[in-house]
Amino acid sequence: MRQRVTRLSDVDASGIPGTAVSAACRFAGGAALLLRGVGLYVRSPGLMLLGVVPALISGVIFVAAYATLVFFVGDLAAAVTPFADDWPAVARSLVRGIAALAFLGLGGLLTVLTFTAVTLVIGDPFYEKISERVEERYGGAADAVEVPFWPSLRRSTADSIRLVALAALVGIPLFAAGFIPLVGQTVVPVIGATVGGWLLAVELVGAPFYRRGKRLPDRRAALKADRPTALGFGVAVFVCFLIPLGAVLLMPAAVAGATLLARRTLGQPITED
Repeated sequence: MRQRVTRLSDVDASGIPGTAVSAACRFAGGAALLLRGVGLYVRSPGLMLLGVVPALISGVIFVAAYATLVFFVGDLAAAVTPFADDWPAVARSLVRGIAALAFLGLGGLLTVLTFTAVTLVIGDPFYEKISERVEERYGGAADAVEVPFWPSLRRSTADSIRLVALAALVGIPLFAAGFIPLVGQTVVPVIGATVGGWLLAVELVGAPFYRRGKRLPDRRAALKADRPTALGFGVAVFVCFLIPLGAVLLMPAAVAGATLLARRTLGQPITED
């Protein structure tokens, strides 16, 4: 009987196939792009602080919205579990606690994604300038095209609405899965962070892709070619945005890191001469 033999070059010392190791390294490399964005933030505080203004405006709105959800989550949980009204108190509290967590998880996913979309629209001139400065630092965009402001704003708004709508469609089954004991509190959050991270990566690379005359389908296709790197960056941003004030303070750094991600994805240099 023939046996399948794995080459030593395809396996690391722990026995993990080389492709898995490569994907893990690229995922870590994507997360490191956010750290590089933070480094650019620190080195250019005058420019980067401009990006905090629209993020702060959006942050106040979305913090208020999420606080409202937290305040009413008990009522919402009771509304979707009327079948538990006659259950023993412990069982009723358990199922409604799970429902409340599902609502909060879905709310967190949609809040992070809609916050990013709305902030990018509000601060389009600021974030465009940040992205442009980052590109200049690494050699510029030789394939840049002239994009008028208002048409660019309309296109970016339309693409953001489509991404948020997609997030809502994905969030519905995740919300339903959140009712499953244990799985809903372990597996579902990981899936939510992965989906949210991917959508954030697609959203945040908008400016450098628009600068090259590319639209949403082009972004998706380019990022899919190196999905682990895009996911590493997006998941890192997603997790940081869940931290109180993280989204407001790190939004400019996320834009800078996304510009590096776009350049890397498009095969352009991301190291300074």
